[in-house]
Amino acid sequence: MSTFKQTQKSLHFKKIPARYLGIVMPFILSFFISGIISAILTIKNGGFQSGVFFIWLSSWGLAWSIAFPSVLIMLPIVRRFVGLIVEPTNH
Repeated sequence: MSTFKQTQKSLHFKKIPARYLGIVMPFILSFFISGIISAILTIKNGGFQSGVFFIWLSSWGLAWSIAFPSVLIMLPIVRRFVGLIVEPTNH
Protein backbone atom coordinates (compact mmCIF):
# COMPACT_ATOMS: atom_id res chain seq x y z
CA MET A 1 0.00 0.00 0.00
CA SER A 2 1.35 3.43 -0.90
CA THR A 3 2.31 5.95 1.76
CA PHE A 4 -0.39 8.34 0.51
CA LYS A 5 -3.12 5.71 0.92
CA GLN A 6 -1.84 4.81 4.39
CA THR A 7 -1.89 8.49 5.39
CA GLN A 8 -5.33 8.92 3.87
CA LYS A 9 -6.67 5.94 5.86
CA SER A 10 -5.24 7.29 9.12
CA LEU A 11 -6.90 10.70 8.63
CA HIS A 12 -10.46 9.93 9.60
CA PHE A 13 -12.44 13.06 10.30
CA LYS A 14 -15.85 14.40 9.48
CA LYS A 15 -15.78 16.27 6.19
CA ILE A 16 -17.30 19.70 5.76
CA PRO A 17 -20.60 19.57 3.83
CA ALA A 18 -20.39 20.46 0.12
CA ARG A 19 -22.65 23.49 0.60
CA TYR A 20 -19.70 25.26 2.30
CA LEU A 21 -17.37 24.86 -0.69
CA GLY A 22 -17.85 28.53 -1.63
CA ILE A 23 -16.41 29.60 1.75
CA VAL A 24 -13.87 26.83 2.43
CA MET A 25 -12.02 27.10 -0.88
CA PRO A 26 -11.45 30.90 -0.69
CA PHE A 27 -10.54 30.50 3.00
CA ILE A 28 -7.79 27.97 2.28
CA LEU A 29 -6.63 29.65 -0.94
CA SER A 30 -6.32 33.07 0.71
CA PHE A 31 -4.49 31.44 3.65
CA PHE A 32 -1.74 30.02 1.44
CA ILE A 33 -1.47 32.85 -1.09
CA SER A 34 -1.32 35.59 1.55
CA GLY A 35 1.28 33.58 3.49
CA ILE A 36 3.50 33.08 0.45
CA ILE A 37 3.27 36.68 -0.75
CA SER A 38 3.76 38.19 2.71
CA ALA A 39 6.82 35.95 3.29
CA ILE A 40 8.39 36.99 -0.01
CA LEU A 41 7.74 40.69 0.61
CA THR A 42 8.89 40.54 4.25
CA ILE A 43 12.19 38.93 3.26
CA LYS A 44 12.61 41.22 0.23
CA ASN A 45 12.08 44.38 2.28
CA GLY A 46 13.90 43.38 5.47
CA GLY A 47 16.14 40.47 4.58
CA PHE A 48 16.84 37.55 6.87
CA GLN A 49 17.16 39.69 9.97
CA SER A 50 16.68 38.67 13.57
CA GLY A 51 13.00 38.13 14.29
CA VAL A 52 12.00 37.88 10.62
CA PHE A 53 9.64 35.00 11.41
CA PHE A 54 7.60 37.11 13.83
CA ILE A 55 7.62 40.11 11.48
CA TRP A 56 6.33 37.82 8.72
CA LEU A 57 3.70 36.26 11.00
CA SER A 58 2.37 39.71 11.87
CA SER A 59 2.33 40.74 8.21
CA TRP A 60 0.63 37.49 7.27
CA GLY A 61 -2.14 38.04 9.81
CA LEU A 62 -2.86 41.47 8.38
CA ALA A 63 -2.62 40.24 4.78
CA TRP A 64 -4.95 37.32 5.41
CA SER A 65 -7.52 39.49 7.19
CA ILE A 66 -7.71 41.52 3.97
CA ALA A 67 -7.24 38.68 1.46
CA PHE A 68 -10.06 36.42 2.63
CA PRO A 69 -12.91 38.95 2.43
CA SER A 70 -11.41 40.33 -0.79
CA VAL A 71 -11.54 36.89 -2.40
CA LEU A 72 -15.14 36.43 -1.24
CA ILE A 73 -16.09 39.77 -2.81
CA MET A 74 -14.09 39.39 -6.01
CA LEU A 75 -14.83 35.75 -6.81
CA PRO A 76 -18.32 36.30 -8.31
CA ILE A 77 -17.02 39.24 -10.37
CA VAL A 78 -14.05 37.22 -11.65
CA ARG A 79 -16.33 34.27 -12.51
CA ARG A 80 -18.55 36.55 -14.63
CA PHE A 81 -15.53 38.07 -16.36
CA VAL A 82 -14.01 34.66 -17.08
CA GLY A 83 -17.37 33.56 -18.47
CA LEU A 84 -17.15 36.42 -20.96
CA ILE A 85 -13.70 35.50 -22.26
CA VAL A 86 -13.71 31.67 -22.05
CA GLU A 87 -15.69 29.45 -24.40
CA PRO A 88 -17.96 27.11 -22.41
CA THR A 89 -17.68 23.37 -22.97
CA ASN A 90 -20.51 21.61 -24.78
CA HIS A 91 -21.78 18.66 -22.79
